[in-house]
Amino acid sequence: MYARFFGLDELPFAITPDPRYLFMSARHAEALAHLVYGLREAGGFIQLTGEVGTGKTTLVRSMLARTPRDVEVALILNPCVTVTEFLQTICEELGIALPDAANGSVKRLVDALNSHLLHANARGKRVALLIDEAHLLSRELLEQVRLLTNLETATRKLLQIILVGQPELRDVLAQHELRPLAQRITGRYHLGSLTRDETAAYVRHRLRVAGAMREVFTGAALRELHRLSGGVPRLVNVLGDRAMLGAFAADRHQVPVSLVRQAAREVSGEEMRDPRARGAAIAVTVALCLAGAFAAWRLLAVP
Repeated sequence: MYARFFGLDELPFAITPDPRYLFMSARHAEALAHLVYGLREAGGFIQLTGEVGTGKTTLVRSMLARTPRDVEVALILNPCVTVTEFLQTICEELGIALPDAANGSVKRLVDALNSHLLHANARGKRVALLIDEAHLLSRELLEQVRLLTNLETATRKLLQIILVGQPELRDVLAQHELRPLAQRITGRYHLGSLTRDETAAYVRHRLRVAGAMREVFTGAALRELHRLSGGVPRLVNVLGDRAMLGAFAADRHQVPVSLVRQAAREVSGEEMRDPRARGAAIAVTVALCLAGAFAAWRLLAVP
């Protein structure tokens, strides 16, 4: 709606994980290197965690765009499935043709997967399993994931596993009964929020990708965006989009700090804090109620 008003080619703050908008802060660059390492190395687990909205899924998509030709990747986006469905999805992702007899049989599904991994290894290919939202994995599925690391030759593991999830994943894997799985994690990385300077650079980056040729937010507005969002990219997107919409409605070509605060109130549904504004709203409401009551009394009083 407001893109043309600001001279943009598209909306800059969509929350879909578009790799074109990936902002490589120092943390994101390290996390991406962590994921790419997980694709190239064989054996064990790689674990990436981060709070909601910090950019994990965008990083995953960026990593997939950088996947070497000698690597096959099975991507699991919904881990809330049964063990059989989980194995079937892996086979489908890798293009493994399954006989009818394999349907519903965990053993036959694992055998088919193992056969594919052996053939891939013979051709000099690596195979990786990447599980997003891994904190949602059931205990049964976590055990199955661990068992998949037993697929190996005499010299190397055949399947590299990358677990991506919210911080709860660390708590899950820290449980005593899951120590055999935790001991196989060879790399861990936690993706934190953006600093104030990184938040400002992030906003400017997204605006440039969208076609901006000038500053859209004032310096104070950028600092307020960071304060209100805590440096979480998804929240920055939500507040930035709402603030730009407010500027468009007010016919202002630069977003001031006041519109960022207004955007935060609208997004959170928070009541107005200005007592004068709240008092005026209450007065209007009372006046409308009295007017309605008077009109009803007049109607009822008519013989």
